[in-house]
Amino acid sequence: MLLEVFLVLGTLLIYFLFFKKNEETLPFKDGWWGRGQKPVTKEDSNIRPFKVETPEEELSDLFRRLDQARFTEPLENSCFHYGTNSVYLRKVVSYWKNQFNWKKQVEVLNKYPQFKTKIQGIDIHFVHVKPPCLPEGQAAKPLLMVHGWPGSFYEFYKIIPLLTDPASHGLSDEHIFEVICPSIPGYGFSEAPHKKGFNSVSAASVFYELMLRLGFSEFYTQGGDSGWLICTNLAQIAPSHVKGLHLNMVLVSKLGLSHLLSILLGRYFPGLFGFQDEDVRRMFPFLKKWLHKILSEFGYAHIQTTKPDTVGCGLNDSPVGLAAYILEKFSSWTDMEFQNLEDGGLERKFSLDDLLTNIMIYWVSGCIGSSMRFYKENLQKGIGTQKHDKLTVQVPTGIAAFPNEILHIPQAWAKKKYTNIVSFHFMPQGG
Repeated sequence: MLLEVFLVLGTLLIYFLFFKKNEETLPFKDGWWGRGQKPVTKEDSNIRPFKVETPEEELSDLFRRLDQARFTEPLENSCFHYGTNSVYLRKVVSYWKNQFNWKKQVEVLNKYPQFKTKIQGIDIHFVHVKPPCLPEGQAAKPLLMVHGWPGSFYEFYKIIPLLTDPASHGLSDEHIFEVICPSIPGYGFSEAPHKKGFNSVSAASVFYELMLRLGFSEFYTQGGDSGWLICTNLAQIAPSHVKGLHLNMVLVSKLGLSHLLSILLGRYFPGLFGFQDEDVRRMFPFLKKWLHKILSEFGYAHIQTTKPDTVGCGLNDSPVGLAAYILEKFSSWTDMEFQNLEDGGLERKFSLDDLLTNIMIYWVSGCIGSSMRFYKENLQKGIGTQKHDKLTVQVPTGIAAFPNEILHIPQAWAKKKYTNIVSFHFMPQGG
């Protein structure tokens, strides 16, 4: 009998030491990002209604700057290979001055309820849309959706009705969501942090506090671009509260021996490394589809990781410069082949009204500099060096892999970080 007890205890000890999954969580970051010292009084936790409003003098100043813009003459037949082509940019600016109706777009922005609340010393802006009706006995699922750079909360506007009222759009009402779309601090109408060090873990902590303040002890998250990292960190901070994590972009911060071997041999022996045919098509030849893209497309990230305020000063002063900087990303990141077109292919996927609305959110809020600082705060200490880089994610995870994403991460790589991938879909189109 005693021997059997020792065998059981020994087996349990071996299991916990060697086989039990690491369930360590990421510490909640309780910071103070407001001006000056943190007050001793309790922070005002009221949630206040908010509407986008732009004074006439701001619009007059914008049009004056647009009228006085100086354009750089592009090289012949350069299309978008050197960045935003100023021949097309002139067309955008002409539309901006003569046809774009910002007041009408403000009405579009204000069609969904918006709010602000003070968290960790700064005002957090968010859109909160509840379902118009619910089938009897059914509850809405709270869904936090986080944008990236150079996007904004506006990028979710066309999908919100599909999530909150699917039946009215010919979709199944098995899942109905209550949607919360915050602006990352320093983006759009969320106040920018006033102190150094506000990174993705800080943002995740703020959004976790936001969801609790709204009364959601359990919720789902969706993130792409910077939102991918913020939502990943949120799942690491509160795995028992985040019921599901969905991502439309995934990156790996640490490459091990298995990754390196799969880079060298995965094209020839895909099954050996868990690659599917589509993985091979999107990843190889590796020099062209990975290294070349990093060198040709990530220059902006190096600038924003090192000296964001230098560029931010210029873009915050020139609406045309701001438009050129942002439009180039919407072109390349939608489809790299659009660089071969004189107009960057922008109007093949977007309307000028939608593109300019996003640009105007950056302009009227003056947030371009603070939004770019987010890169420095996240990357200045190096890639793969932070605690969250070393922790896995056990929350049920869904991944949508779009073909025009700049870098493709196969499921075989993603599952080393996200240990509970319940769905991984190769999307037919999109970036």
